Amino acid sequence: MFDALAERLEDAWKKLRGKDKISHANIQEALKEVRRALLSADVNLQVVKNFIAEIEAKAQGAEVISGVRPDQQFIKIVYDELVKVMGETNVPLAQAETAPTIVLMAGLQGTGKTTATAKLALHLRKQERNCLLIATDVYRPAAIDQLVTLGQQIDVPVFEMGTDADPVEIARQGVERAKETGIDTVIIDTAGRLQIDKEMMGELALIKQSVNPHDTLLVVDAMTGQEAATLTHTFHEQIGITGAILTKLDGDSRGGAALSVRRISGQPIKFVGVGEKVEALQPFYPERMASRILGMGDVLTLVEKAQEEIDLADAEKMQEKMLNAKFDFSDFLKQMRLLKNMGSLGGLMKMIPGMGKLSSDQLEKGEHKLKQSEAMINSMTAEERRNPDLLASSPSRRRRIARGSGHSDREVSNLVSEFTKMRSLMQQMGQGQMPSMAGMGPMGAMGGNRPSMPGWRGSGSQKKKKKAKKKKGFGQL
Repeated sequence: MFDALAERLEDAWKKLRGKDKISHANIQEALKEVRRALLSADVNLQVVKNFIAEIEAKAQGAEVISGVRPDQQFIKIVYDELVKVMGETNVPLAQAETAPTIVLMAGLQGTGKTTATAKLALHLRKQERNCLLIATDVYRPAAIDQLVTLGQQIDVPVFEMGTDADPVEIARQGVERAKETGIDTVIIDTAGRLQIDKEMMGELALIKQSVNPHDTLLVVDAMTGQEAATLTHTFHEQIGITGAILTKLDGDSRGGAALSVRRISGQPIKFVGVGEKVEALQPFYPERMASRILGMGDVLTLVEKAQEEIDLADAEKMQEKMLNAKFDFSDFLKQMRLLKNMGSLGGLMKMIPGMGKLSSDQLEKGEHKLKQSEAMINSMTAEERRNPDLLASSPSRRRRIARGSGHSDREVSNLVSEFTKMRSLMQQMGQGQMPSMAGMGPMGAMGGNRPSMPGWRGSGSQKKKKKAKKKKGFGQL
C-alpha cells in the first residue's frame, strides 16, 4: 500500500538535503518530484495542482526552526497538507439517538460491497453494538447466500426474503424486524451494477426514501484510483451519500483514491478495507494514513490491533517470563500465532517507523523463517518446548525434530541456538543492558537484514561501544 508513492516522495526529500534553508529556487525540484509522485499514484489532476500550490506557499512562508533541516521541515509541510486533503479528522459512523441506527451500503458490482457489509457489522460488534444485516441484492447470483454465510461466520443475523421479493419491501420489513427485536444497528446490503444506470440509482433512491438511513456509505475499489473519487462525486450528486469505504487498499493500489475522494466528492472516507479477512476493516484516520504514505509507520493502529488480540494479564506474565529467561518454545509459538491473527508480517512491519523500506524479498524470507520455526516447534514434545536446554544438549532429539518437521539438522540446531541467544538478550534487557540484536535469524524475523533506521546503531567494533543506558520504550502491550 502506497509503496511506489512513498519511494517517489523520498526522491523529493533528497533534493533538499544539504541545503541550509528553504527558498523559492531550491524547492522547485522537490515540488516537481512531489507532483510526479502524486500523478503516478493516480491522484486527480486538480487535487495535485491545488496540493502543490498549497505546499509551495507554505514552504516559502515557513519560518526557519533552529535545529530542523530544510528537508525535514518540507516533509512536515507535505504531511500537514496530506492530512488536510484527506479530511483532517476521522469521521465516525452515525449513531441514532433512538435505535436502530440504519446504514445503507451502495456501490458498483465487484467492489466488495457485500463483504464490506459483514466487515462493518463485525467492527460494530467489537464496540458492543448488535447488528442485523438486510439482504436486498436479489439480482446477483448467490448474493443473498454470500451475506447469510458471512453473517453465520461472524454470528450476526441476516434478514432476507428470497430473490422474488421487492428490494424496497425487504429493506422496509427488515428495519421493522430490527425495531421489534431491539437491534442497535441495521446494515442494508443493496444491489450493484457493472456501471451506473438509471434503474440502479432509482431503486437505491427508493430504498433510501423508504428507510431514511442515518448513514449512506458508498463502497469503492481503491485500485481504481481517481476514478473512485469521480464515482463518489456522482453517487453523492444523484443519491446523497454521507461517506465512503475504500476497499482493497492492501492490494496493488497507487493511493490516488485515498487522496482524491474527499476533495472531489466532498464526502469523508470513513473506513478502509485492508485485506480479505472479515476482520480487515479499519476506521480511516487521515493523519495515520499520511504517516504511512511518508514511510513513518502507524504505531497507533498497530497498538489498536494488538489490543484486540492481547490479554493484558497474559501480556504481563509473558513479559515477566521474558525478562527472567523463562520464555519457552510454547510461548514463542503462542506469539507467532498472535502475530498471524493481527495480519500479514509485511503489513505489520510497515506500521513500525523505519521498517517501511523492507523489500518484498526480505518480508518473504521473514515469513518463510517463521513458518519453518513453527513446523519445527510443532515436532517437539511438550517437555522439549518447556525446556529448550534439553535440545541444546541432545543431538538425537534435534535429529528427530528435523525428520518430523521436514527440515535439516542444521536448521533445528540454528533455531535452538538463536532461541537460547534471544532468551539471554531478553534477560540482559531486563537488567538494564542494551545488547546487540545482530544475527538473530528467525527470532528477529528479518534475519539481520534490517534497513537503515534513524537512531539505529549496530554492534560496531569494541572500541566504539559505549556503556548502554537503561531506556524506557513505548510501554508493554
